[in-house]
Amino acid sequence: MSAQCEVTAKQAAGSPMGLFERYLTVWVGFCIVTGIAFGHWFPQPFQAIGQMEVAQVNLPVAVLIWLMIIPMLLKVDFGALHQVREHWRGIGVTLFINWAVKPFSMALLGWIFIRGVFEDYLPADQLDSYIAGLILLAAAPCTAMVFVWSRLSDGDANFTLTQVALNDTIMIFAFAPIVGLLLGLSAITVPWDTLFLSVVLYIVLPVLFAQWWRRRLLGQGGAVALQQRLDQLHPLSLVALLATLVLLFGFQGEQILSQPLVIVMLAVPILIQVYFNSGLAYLLNRQFGVAHCVAAPSALIGASNFFELAVAAAIVLFGFNSGAALATVVGVLVEVPVMLSVVRIVNATRDWYEGRTVLNEARK
Repeated sequence: MSAQCEVTAKQAAGSPMGLFERYLTVWVGFCIVTGIAFGHWFPQPFQAIGQMEVAQVNLPVAVLIWLMIIPMLLKVDFGALHQVREHWRGIGVTLFINWAVKPFSMALLGWIFIRGVFEDYLPADQLDSYIAGLILLAAAPCTAMVFVWSRLSDGDANFTLTQVALNDTIMIFAFAPIVGLLLGLSAITVPWDTLFLSVVLYIVLPVLFAQWWRRRLLGQGGAVALQQRLDQLHPLSLVALLATLVLLFGFQGEQILSQPLVIVMLAVPILIQVYFNSGLAYLLNRQFGVAHCVAAPSALIGASNFFELAVAAAIVLFGFNSGAALATVVGVLVEVPVMLSVVRIVNATRDWYEGRTVLNEARK
């Protein structure tokens, strides 16, 4: 393993879960209340912000999304891709879940619950938009928080680093086609030009910029310089996330007040898909005799979402007031508590998992 990959892997293994991340649901709840209140009392500033667009891109939100995404992408080391062969079974399972199961299972759950179970209780003009938001949420695997989940489950940091780098590479090419396919199958109009624009703005350009910046920092001061810059950017990234959520709920406030159970109903398919995909990944890894230190982060990466990208794409494609934007924000709301519960499950079942793994190795 290269020195650069080793440094990044150690950073990933030692990344603590900060106060903000641990209580992300509380902060999102605070943003819900603040955004709804500000949107109700001060609608003019929100309307002015909503009109600040160029080529269907809201400029304030674009800046906020970049401030959220760039620090996360700075942690990604694409030099780790050469390690794929070391954990090929775990990586194969994770890729299968992330790209062949999760987006499609979420679309199916969206159809079942939004177009089925909850249809009579949701605004008729937002049904397609809700499904679109769920699809966007599931179409991109998580980039940053998985390092935290991996550490909490005693996961192999090198596997996590390699898997994240590989997923980010695939995302550049697969995000738009998968989203376009599933939106089309859902009979939702696909604005292809806007979809590709969102990929360029919020995946391609941030990845290129972050990797250029990462190499420059490592060249100037090594891992210390990189970590110092990440520490400096972290508070700014958190403020950008909170500001984006306040804006979204400012625009969504009246809709939420008129139907407060919308958030609960949107959370149902999200929760089901997280447990389904993490469980499937965990069981497949066990069946293939993968070590628990790889299977645990594999299950967690297979279930978590790159919600920052989903929020950005939903705003670009459907607007602040859309059900799609609201659905992606519900994903932010449930991300931490549900993923922490998955961490507890994989940790609690380690003896059961390794008993089967040891048996498989003995048979070989």
